[in-house]
Amino acid sequence: MARRSAAVTLALVAGMAGSLIAVPGPAQAAPPGAKDVTAVLFEWKFDSIARECTSRLGPAGYGFVQVSPPQEHIQGSQWWTSYQPVSYKIAGRLGNRSQFQNMVNTCHSAGVKVIVDTVINHMSAGSGTGTGGSSYTKYNYPGIYSGADMDDCRSQITNYQDRYNVQNCELVGLADLDTGESYVRDRIAAYMNDLLSLGVDGFRIDAAKHMPAGDLAAIKSRLNNPGVYWKQEAIHGAGEAVSPTEYLNNGDVQEFRYARDLKRVFTDEKLAYLKNYGEGWGYMSSGKSGVFVDNHDTERGGDTMNYKYGSAYTLANVFMLAWPYGAPDVHSGYEWSNYDAGPPNGGHVKACWQDGWKCQHAWREISSMVAFRNEARGQGVVNWWDNGNDAIAFGRGGKAYVAINHESHPISRTFQTSMSSGNYCNIQNGTRVSVNGAGQFTATLAPGTAIALRSGSRC
Repeated sequence: MARRSAAVTLALVAGMAGSLIAVPGPAQAAPPGAKDVTAVLFEWKFDSIARECTSRLGPAGYGFVQVSPPQEHIQGSQWWTSYQPVSYKIAGRLGNRSQFQNMVNTCHSAGVKVIVDTVINHMSAGSGTGTGGSSYTKYNYPGIYSGADMDDCRSQITNYQDRYNVQNCELVGLADLDTGESYVRDRIAAYMNDLLSLGVDGFRIDAAKHMPAGDLAAIKSRLNNPGVYWKQEAIHGAGEAVSPTEYLNNGDVQEFRYARDLKRVFTDEKLAYLKNYGEGWGYMSSGKSGVFVDNHDTERGGDTMNYKYGSAYTLANVFMLAWPYGAPDVHSGYEWSNYDAGPPNGGHVKACWQDGWKCQHAWREISSMVAFRNEARGQGVVNWWDNGNDAIAFGRGGKAYVAINHESHPISRTFQTSMSSGNYCNIQNGTRVSVNGAGQFTATLAPGTAIALRSGSRC
């Protein structure tokens, strides 16, 4: 979700919240390929992402990396300046066009496809000179847009029960593009086609809820590859006029209830309740849903967990990657105490776990589960166990098995799996687990830890 200039209120608005380039084909209902986990390297420079694709993302089995908005934007150190574009030049703080191209090529060589966080609902909230040298004023972006290309409503969104207000007025004061106009659709499509020409494999559509689904479909139809993967940010709000399900025909939609409910379960309820998590909870279909434990908005807004939640946050990511619902995003950001705080070193990552970079995608407990998920793909849930409270375990056919202890005390028991007998590595910490001929193993889980086994990881 885009954020605002310093002159605009910082309060959250209620209800807002490999390989080669894919060959054109029908609209994707899930990230294409056998690897559906995306590492969201929030506010990382393109050069840093390129190195990470080679050193960690490819080897770990991540299918995708999502990069923050690359287009020219307003100046400022705050993270949300990236979400106030002033042109469609690749000239933001994260790098220039050649650096972007190199990043895409490098990630492809590492077997990682590239998704771009794409801001097409709006432009900026103020005036000045952008990160690439372009002069602009609100409603006037020379050579791109003028006031005639903006929606007529020039006031902020105030009523999420009113469809017109949500989709035609200004999100936190940002100049709202009239995506119903052919010229605007053509101009947005030109930007996205430019990204496709550089090898981009998919798009996360920021603030999709604030554009009619038909407008987005019209833009997508103008792309050189109209079947390219789309993941749309359409936040669920009970009783609101715009429903996320309206966007399913365009591609995947992010299921925000998943992350919100996961926080509630891990902080106030019982992990035992997760036995039918997903469609059993009334969520959108698994094959069309993007899921996450947190993202750049929700980690700051408080409606989901974030890295400050310790082992609960880690175990929630373990569960998400082990559980067969949706296409998971692993958020990877940086430490913050101030809501507005921008990326350390302007987005340059010298090394993980330095200068405030959290690198959640590289935490062993999380990164090891990417291969777990890839290996378990297509396998159903078997051998569910829970203690009626905060300890659970389940298998994924005969391919993988996970046990999670969110209790405040150790759990010792014999676990029943459907895996073949043998010695396996607990990919969470590298210790050996022996599964007998009956598919059983006995272990003690310390509080806040997990055991995860996959058939391809033998000791």
